Amino acid sequence: MARKKQVTLQTIADDLSLTIHTVSKALRGLPGMSETTRKLVADRARELGYRTKDQEEGMSAERIPWAYARPRRFAMLIIGDTRFHRLQLEGVRLRLNELGHSLFPLVVPSTLREGPEFGEWLNQNELFFSDGLFLTAAIPEWMENALLKLPLPKVLLNYPPELAEVDSVIWDVEYAVHRSMEELYRQGHRRILYVVDIEPLRGFQLRWKAFAAAAQRLGLDGLSDPSGHVTGQAADRAVWMNTLCRKLDSGHYTAVISAVPSMAEWVAVAASLLKLNIPDDLSLVGMENEENPFFPEMSRPLLLVREAGERAAELMLRRIANPLLPYEHVRLRGSFYTGNTIRTLIP
Repeated sequence: MARKKQVTLQTIADDLSLTIHTVSKALRGLPGMSETTRKLVADRARELGYRTKDQEEGMSAERIPWAYARPRRFAMLIIGDTRFHRLQLEGVRLRLNELGHSLFPLVVPSTLREGPEFGEWLNQNELFFSDGLFLTAAIPEWMENALLKLPLPKVLLNYPPELAEVDSVIWDVEYAVHRSMEELYRQGHRRILYVVDIEPLRGFQLRWKAFAAAAQRLGLDGLSDPSGHVTGQAADRAVWMNTLCRKLDSGHYTAVISAVPSMAEWVAVAASLLKLNIPDDLSLVGMENEENPFFPEMSRPLLLVREAGERAAELMLRRIANPLLPYEHVRLRGSFYTGNTIRTLIP
């Protein structure tokens, strides 16, 4: 990889067959190009180790040490091995590597239980010898409570529990739900079905609260009753699908918000069984962590999962360098991808 002092705007421009002017605008966040080009430039600059003066000054202003600091080794606890968790891991690891540090993931066994067994597992994996700990979303509450008590610097990639003294960062699902409701309302939809559990995880609970709050804000008070929606657990998929099909077949709803990743596919399956076309008969907003290969043009709010991982790395290094600073909770708000699964009901 090229050394930073050898890399210039011209280096990046030549590498990507772009003009220096385009590269400069892309790195400064100025308009005048596609988002694809902007991301291409940003990714290549990171690969080459190039940073603008503003980027360096910004890091200094946030009191985040650069790579000349002592290399550190961090741990990240993960429940399961899914693309969702890999996105979080990728973001944390990318940013730590850029700043001269390393990360090792610990996949928690599904059979692990609360109590001495958990403590022994932590000892076996030498967790207490790491410089800090990243806690991902979907960790069971009992495990999260135990980990938050450990005498290590910690960053939570989730909404924090009440009274928790920990830095945290999250892709803002409440904002995403509000944006989704706003988009459907703007397109003329007033009868919107909410699909997904409202228990037991904090993120699920907050999604539903945001939906109910958005309904009230938009004057759709009749949507605030969970009994009118598909809010039960999907463990028994046959029962869950039967409930969903009954709701859709009632003809009462013109749109669906599927509020967690991967569930929009099942809404599409149910619509297909009922001979309902998306979006002509039923509009659909999904809430995916990234583009769904089976539904690339799905209308959806953009959830910044990998970016949350990057920000978590910065919060960790800031905490270690400045242990007396107040704790921060950072929410990352993405835009809305219009896609082609929302039908306009009003001119």
